[in-house]
Amino acid sequence: MTKSFILGSAAGLIAMSGAGAADLPLKAKAVEYVKVCSLYGSGFFYVPGTDTCIKLGGYLRSDLTIHGGTHHNPYWNGAGGAGGRDANGFNWRSRMAVTIDTRTATEYGVVRTFGQGDWQWSTGDVPGGGAFALEHAFVQFAGFTFGKSASAYSTPWNGGPGNNTSYLIGGNDTSTGVNNVQYTFDFGNGLSASLGVDEPIAYDRTVLGNLGAFGSPTPAVLGTVGNGYGGQDVPDFVGRIRLDQAWGLVQLSGAAHQLNAAYYGANELTGHPDNEWGFAVQGALELRNLPTGPGDRLRLDATYADGATRYVIATSGTSPSFAMFDSGSGVAYQGVGFGFTSDGLYGVGSNIEKTRAWGLRGAYTHNWNRYWQTDLFGSYSSVNYNETASTMYCAGYRARVAGAYGCDPDFNIYQVGLRTGWTPVKNLTLSAEVMYAFLDQSFDGAAVMSPGGVKPTAVYSFGDQGTTSVNFRIQRNF
Repeated sequence: MTKSFILGSAAGLIAMSGAGAADLPLKAKAVEYVKVCSLYGSGFFYVPGTDTCIKLGGYLRSDLTIHGGTHHNPYWNGAGGAGGRDANGFNWRSRMAVTIDTRTATEYGVVRTFGQGDWQWSTGDVPGGGAFALEHAFVQFAGFTFGKSASAYSTPWNGGPGNNTSYLIGGNDTSTGVNNVQYTFDFGNGLSASLGVDEPIAYDRTVLGNLGAFGSPTPAVLGTVGNGYGGQDVPDFVGRIRLDQAWGLVQLSGAAHQLNAAYYGANELTGHPDNEWGFAVQGALELRNLPTGPGDRLRLDATYADGATRYVIATSGTSPSFAMFDSGSGVAYQGVGFGFTSDGLYGVGSNIEKTRAWGLRGAYTHNWNRYWQTDLFGSYSSVNYNETASTMYCAGYRARVAGAYGCDPDFNIYQVGLRTGWTPVKNLTLSAEVMYAFLDQSFDGAAVMSPGGVKPTAVYSFGDQGTTSVNFRIQRNF
């Protein structure tokens, strides 16, 4: 009896145990929600449920610039160029950039979309504020590019052959994108050609000076002239031929730009000059893996422009004009030098007189080892007005500023800089950069003038000017 009870109890326990095990949920088979996409390089993965590959990236960056702006723009104009106590001794900017790159294979080839958005906070922004900038947003399909991207005219390095600063002038810079449509012919073996149309306002147009628009003598005391451009009617037509191989790159670019003037005066009854066409041509060269060391390179570009100065005096923003002061000498209160950047000039009843400009720009990069890198960079830019334009300009300036001085609006800008970067771990770089910019202007003598701002009415002597700026940067790419 006892034996039967024990055996029965054991059987019951076994049955209960079996039933409990059957009731427990089984471990589900792992689901691969994210699958690596190796078709387009590292970092891509498939969007779940689609055949589209996506890559997320970007960078975090913090810049501190001494005696310059937040983009390491030199103090060559504005409050910084005046050297007053209202100018910041340093400026700081922190930025987060996010990029989204998608690729989808189709029967017509790969469809690509790319976007980059920047969030940043700079000196002068309100607490908790900041700014957003859409750097790029474009679609590529069957050889075409549509949207905001680098121009077909530009080199791969744009305005950065080896520098932190966004203000190395002497050539073209569309690094933050311009609305455009372009088509690229790929001939194989690194040879390609691109044709495109660019929106002219954002990047490829600077001031068209109207010397008679405001009913008072112009230029202003510091040489600037009011903008006399009308609306944009025709895009810039651009193109390039490029050979890009293991040894380096060679490129030839061209651009055509329309100068569409507004009215001579305040209304349409005053009339307007006929439109003109300007142009720019650029040659570029990159030599890679130089004998000086693995990864060493040399980048050079040269540009000539007639009526399209923006292709020479180019930054990641607008084309600057220049005005700097120094302590002066002799009887003068201070010294001053300025240069006015324009695509051309016109006065009441005149034609547009196109401005000519040319520039050289380059950088040599040396890798000391896998952690340390140094870049030596520089540029030369020249802006020239023809005899008719100079006569109109100087007549207006003498009406504004009296005196026995020599007037000539031509000027040149020299820049030289040194950047050293340390990369202790992959994708993290700390760098320091120093840059000197020199304005070689063509006025001479002295005059009594009222520059405005913190500057009093006094005798100022005309002369060349220079400025030095220093930038410190930390950047983490991801």
